[in-house]
Amino acid sequence: MFGLTFDKLLIVAVIAAFVIGPERLPAYAAKLGQLVRSLRDFANGAKDRMRDEMGPEFDEVDWKKLDPRQYDPRRIIREALLEDQPAAPGAIKPVTQSAYAQRRMPLTAGALPPYDTEST
Repeated sequence: MFGLTFDKLLIVAVIAAFVIGPERLPAYAAKLGQLVRSLRDFANGAKDRMRDEMGPEFDEVDWKKLDPRQYDPRRIIREALLEDQPAAPGAIKPVTQSAYAQRRMPLTAGALPPYDTEST
């Protein structure tokens, strides 16, 4: 979650305790608890409403399959392109590096890099 580890959260909590002070800390902790409870109730309400609207199909849906974090556009395109090809061994070389890395060519000493006059 945002690159925060337990150690970092603990440091932030200790700094917040010093900044807020012992007098106001219980009130802020109670407000934080209320916020977390209201967010949890909101999420549960949305899930219940979706279950009511979808009916029995809600439990049949594989939600992990719909997670957008699992999609890699390169893999999807590669699989779509290779789908129609016969599975001949060695016919298609799998991509092991990015197109940028494949395109990079080392320059010899004193050589100028390629320049596209139409792009500028």
